[in-house]
Amino acid sequence: MSTPQGFGPGGPFEGGPFSELMRNIAHMFTSQGPLNWEVAAQMAQWAATEGQAEPNPDPVWRVRLEELLRVADMHVAEATGLEWPSAGLGNVVAITRSEWAKRTLEDWHDLFETLAARLVPARDGQDPSPAGTLFPAIAPGEEQSGDPLSSLFSGLPQMLGPFLVALQVGSMVGQLATRAMGQCDPLAPRPYRPEVVIVTSTVERFAAEWSLPDDDVRMWLCLHETLHRAVLGQRFVLDRLAGLVEGYVDAFSPQADPIEARLADLDISDMAGMQAAFADPSTLLAEMQNDRQRSIQEQIRSVLCALSGYVDYQMDKIGRRLVGSYPVVSEAFRRRRMEETPGTTVLAQLFGITLAQEDYEAARSFTNGVLERAGEASLSRLWISERNLPTPAELKAPGLWLARIDLPSD
Repeated sequence: MSTPQGFGPGGPFEGGPFSELMRNIAHMFTSQGPLNWEVAAQMAQWAATEGQAEPNPDPVWRVRLEELLRVADMHVAEATGLEWPSAGLGNVVAITRSEWAKRTLEDWHDLFETLAARLVPARDGQDPSPAGTLFPAIAPGEEQSGDPLSSLFSGLPQMLGPFLVALQVGSMVGQLATRAMGQCDPLAPRPYRPEVVIVTSTVERFAAEWSLPDDDVRMWLCLHETLHRAVLGQRFVLDRLAGLVEGYVDAFSPQADPIEARLADLDISDMAGMQAAFADPSTLLAEMQNDRQRSIQEQIRSVLCALSGYVDYQMDKIGRRLVGSYPVVSEAFRRRRMEETPGTTVLAQLFGITLAQEDYEAARSFTNGVLERAGEASLSRLWISERNLPTPAELKAPGLWLARIDLPSD
C-alpha cells in the first residue's frame, strides 16, 4: 500500500511521537478502490463469530448430510421433472459461519464493487465518479493546507467512503452469516456450484433451540436446498434474478446532503461522538431508494415469490413423506424466515432482496391459483423459459399469467 499523503519525507506527520499512530489511522482509511476489502473481510468475520473461535464442523454431520442429500435429489427430480447440473452428486461442504461470510464476500464481489462505485468518488488516477455519488470528490485547489490535521481531514469524505462502505458490506455479510444455514439462505444470486453448502453449527443450534430431531432438520434442509438448486439450475432463472439485482445496485443515485451534514457536525476529537455517528452504517442507505429501484424491486419480488411458492408447494408434497415430524419442523422454519434481522434489513437496502409476510402470502395465493385453475403441470411451466416468469401484476392474478403463457410466443 502506498504511503498516505502527509506521511512521506518532509510531510507534516514525518517523525514525532504520533507518526506511527497517525500512519496506521491513515492506512485504515486508505483504499486502492471504492471499497476497502480488508476492512470488509475483518468486519464480516468479527460479526459472524462475535470475536469467538469456531470449532470445525463435525465430520459425522457431513457424512449424514450426504446420505440424506442423495435421497433428496432423487425425490426432487421425480417430483419436479427438472434436471439440474448437480443432480445426484450428493456432495456436501460443511463450513463454519466465518467461512460462509468469506464465501459470500467472494460471491457478491462484483455487486459490492458496483455499489461502492456508485457511492464513493474516484481517487487521483481513477475514472471520474459517476453522477450522484454519495461522497463527492474535492475539486482541485480546495484542499486545505498549513495545519497538519486540516491537511489530513480535508479529504474526509474521500477517506471515509471506502471505509464506511466496507463497514456496511462486512457488517451485513457477518450478520447474515450468524443465521445462514446454506448457500440459499438468504436467497440471493451466486455463481452456481454443484455442491451443497451447509453451516452445521447453525443447523445444530436451530434443532436444539426448537427441540427438533436432528435427522428431521437435516432432511428438511437437504430438500429445501435441493429444490432451490433444481430451480436455479435452470440457467435463465438465475440470470434473471442476477440481472435484476445488478440493475438495482447500479441504479443507486444518492444525494450527498445527509452525509455532508453528518460530517460537518462531526468533532474528530470526540471519539464517542464519532462512534455514535457511524455505529450503524446501514443508515447511510436508509433513505436512498429511488423510483427506478422501487420498480426493479417489484420485479425481484415477483421472481422470488414464484420461486418461494413453488418450493413451499413441493416441500409440503415431498417433505411429508420423508420428514417424520414435518409439520413441526416446517412451522419452526416458517417462523424463522419471518424474523427480520439487521442483516436482512441491509440486504433489502443494498440488493433490493426482501420478502415479508405479505409476499409469502402472495406466493402461496399465486401457486394455489395456478393449481386450482390448471393443475401441477401448468405450475411447472414456470421453469421452461424466462418468458414464463410472472410479472408483478400477474403474481396477483394467476389467471392472467396462465392466459399469457398460452399465447403463441413471438
